[in-house]
Amino acid sequence: MMTRYDERPWLKAYDPGVPMDIDIPSKTYLDALNEGLTAAPDRAAMHFMGTTIFYRQLDNMSCRFAEFLSASGVKPGDVVGLSLPNIPQFLIALCGIMRAGCTATGVSPLLTPKELSHQLNDSGCRVLVTLDAVFERVLSKIAGQVPGLSHVVFTSIGDYLPAIKRILGKLLKKLPTGTVTPLDGKIVRSFKEVMEKYPPAKPDAAVTPESICLIQYTGGTTGLPKGVELTHANIFSNLTQVKSWTDFQLGQDVLCSGFPFFHLAGLMFGMTAMATASTQCLIPDPRNTKHICSQIRSHAPSIYANVPTLYQMLLDDPGFKKLDFTPAKIFVSGAAPFAVESIRAFESVVGTGKVVEVYGMTETSPIITGNPLAGNKKIGSVGVPVSNTHVRIVDVETGTQIMPVGEPGELIVRGPQVMKGYHNKPGETDHAKREHDGNIWLHTGDVVRMDEDGYFYIMDRSKDMLIVGGYKVFSREVEETLYQHDAVEFCAIIGQPDPKRPGSEIVKAVIQLKTGAGKQEADTLKSNIIAYCRKNMAPYKVPKIIEFIDSIPLTAVGKVDKKSLR
Repeated sequence: MMTRYDERPWLKAYDPGVPMDIDIPSKTYLDALNEGLTAAPDRAAMHFMGTTIFYRQLDNMSCRFAEFLSASGVKPGDVVGLSLPNIPQFLIALCGIMRAGCTATGVSPLLTPKELSHQLNDSGCRVLVTLDAVFERVLSKIAGQVPGLSHVVFTSIGDYLPAIKRILGKLLKKLPTGTVTPLDGKIVRSFKEVMEKYPPAKPDAAVTPESICLIQYTGGTTGLPKGVELTHANIFSNLTQVKSWTDFQLGQDVLCSGFPFFHLAGLMFGMTAMATASTQCLIPDPRNTKHICSQIRSHAPSIYANVPTLYQMLLDDPGFKKLDFTPAKIFVSGAAPFAVESIRAFESVVGTGKVVEVYGMTETSPIITGNPLAGNKKIGSVGVPVSNTHVRIVDVETGTQIMPVGEPGELIVRGPQVMKGYHNKPGETDHAKREHDGNIWLHTGDVVRMDEDGYFYIMDRSKDMLIVGGYKVFSREVEETLYQHDAVEFCAIIGQPDPKRPGSEIVKAVIQLKTGAGKQEADTLKSNIIAYCRKNMAPYKVPKIIEFIDSIPLTAVGKVDKKSLR
């Protein structure tokens, strides 16, 4: 049955030259990467705090890393983890992983030992590239719990800094460092050793469009984070869609983003840059707005991508308003809502119409919708579906009934960028990818509405998901940790707007205590619970507010009534 969504009313919003459907060739991301790495050898690939690495060097060093993997017995299809901030080693290793035909998984350096152990074991990670600081603080504590991990490559933030900055950073203790020790049953190498010891042999690993390119972990409402399997075809397709949407030209742009590489938003931004021979300004600490301003002043980026909270932080920095934004074409905003008034205030500095809000998710490689670059941008909307993308809005309860235009419901999507599935979780995959009218659709879990022009508006996120500084926090995961505390009988995690960070939330825990636990002094007990959370989850997931309540409200079927709590 034809619906308004099947008519794709958003097509009239497309910029001239952007097709309804692109003829996407059967290629891999590796094909695109090899073109980008070799198209402009003398062009800067990345700027990092005073150091510039050119594409000729990136090509050479990534071949060395690929040779290291091959010589270490790592085979095409094996998983290699990258637990690093936005530093050159991440991109060098990533290119090497791709060229060796392996699968990459981004690993947050903020994970606790328990969280790291889960991801390494669940993904089947063979090699982990990480900071010496993470090695000492986290990895050394769980080395015996990750039997499949055979090799560890350690590095330091200062390894690719100019000598004077490296020396001063160590003297002033501004660079995080850690002690690296032998690990039983594992081979430990330094990144420098890999670059010096292994020759830059051109690898010939066989990679097909259906090979798994990335396993990226995303939380959910059903427990621990799940690994999203994205094929080379998925990544190449979304790359092609984004290039068409933004009119990327080979070797023409300078990119700047505070999105971390270990999350798909930052990773895909970086992968797109390398596949298009673009230059990147690496931002290892997105909270350091002065450093970002210095990069803008020195390198005149043309394309930016950040969470709204970082744009707001930049706007609050007096130095940002003094910069020349004439070269800037696009300020991509995603991962959280960008308040309308904040967009207007930001564009009063950088230029009207330059903010482009987009929407996506890890399961879609990630882009689903975006505002047009030249055409009508509707502030407050996330734009329209990109080429080759079909969407519908269905009733949240039934998951099948098509909702009228203007009415909110769950967004479902199909297109070449939709994931293969969840790693080793066929049940979860079948729940997320369901058949409707003979096609397989991905259920996003996000509540949206579409206006008459085909523009989409995020009404609410998945019921149990919060956005904290651009990071997704899934309440079920935090709740399961809280339930392990001996004072907690029932609990619920909800979000509260953060008055200091528009578009971001504060994690709040509402707790019903066990009988007898309430006899403790409330502030002491709250401090105890927060300390417990800090030991067992990443910092951004830890509740900032704890409220004790006599009885958690329940719905008629016995579920926690979060709507009532909110």
